[in-house]
Amino acid sequence: MSGTHSRKLRPVPDTETRMVFRTIHGYRRAFRVAGQGPVILLLHGIGDNSSTWAEIIPHLAKNYTVIAPDLLGHGRSDKPRADYSVAAYANGMRDLLSALGIDHATVIGHSLGGGVAMQFAYQFPQMVDRLVLVSAGGVTKDVHPLLRLSAVPVVNEALKLLRIPGAMPTVRLIGNALSELHHTRLRPGALLHDTPDLLRVLSGLPDPDASAAFLRTLRAVVDWRGQVVTMLDRSYLTADVPVQLIWGDQDTVIPVDHAHLAHAAMSGSHLDVFQGAGHFPFRDDPIRFLRTVENFLATTRPHVSDENRRRQLLVDGVVEDAISGSESTRMAVLDAMACDERSAT
Repeated sequence: MSGTHSRKLRPVPDTETRMVFRTIHGYRRAFRVAGQGPVILLLHGIGDNSSTWAEIIPHLAKNYTVIAPDLLGHGRSDKPRADYSVAAYANGMRDLLSALGIDHATVIGHSLGGGVAMQFAYQFPQMVDRLVLVSAGGVTKDVHPLLRLSAVPVVNEALKLLRIPGAMPTVRLIGNALSELHHTRLRPGALLHDTPDLLRVLSGLPDPDASAAFLRTLRAVVDWRGQVVTMLDRSYLTADVPVQLIWGDQDTVIPVDHAHLAHAAMSGSHLDVFQGAGHFPFRDDPIRFLRTVENFLATTRPHVSDENRRRQLLVDGVVEDAISGSESTRMAVLDAMACDERSAT
């Protein structure tokens, strides 16, 4: 694969994606809806919105009801001064699905959305049919230096500079130049692979409410040392949940090493690493992404929650023998679980 968007999907005729608004707890939530059938919930990453899935939604909607929300604080949803932790986002998804009369869904989460998907499965296991984690946050500490810097109070004040007239056209110009550089033979390697998409996310931040919500969300999961939330300590609870992991080997935001750690910690999970893809594998290679997801959906049965089984898993806790992979990978998983800086959300 030569680079971002090198493989285009064909349009899907007669498939309408609607933008719908629903007020819950007094806040307006925006979400895209398409198709009919079993429900798929698509969760985007930090600073992004449901439009990131626009190319994917019509294809999944041929056989499924697809719901892609703008998370609170993002896109066209309200941006209140509120709790933007992964636990709060999981609660919000529970409330949205409940308001729509949906009892369970396959949850596909990208980046922050992957962390929210895992938290959702932890808090509401009876509502999760399957999990698809795409370049998911919350595995271990490593994260793009730009996000670490953005979480530092002094540095994140620089985001206000995006409100200066002419600032965003300049950012977009730089982004376009970097994108062109990335696609030429003079490519500077993986370092710039995700820069165009990161700048696309930044382009939505000149709005003061969007910027404030972004920073609150970021500080809930990242500080100057990296990610402060890990899902590895509770990954054993997904033992009976079908899990698909999708990562790009050129991911500069959340390194592909995280994929191998999550795969080792999640017994029975499937892992697909896309060669040449970055932090947005569903944008870099949408054809392969759809093929992977559709095969996973077709070859797995929806999870049926068993409270007695879950209680026993909690009693037994992490069983070292259930961690797969090489000795170094297993030790890395155990080290990440034992890190005294991680969040216990």
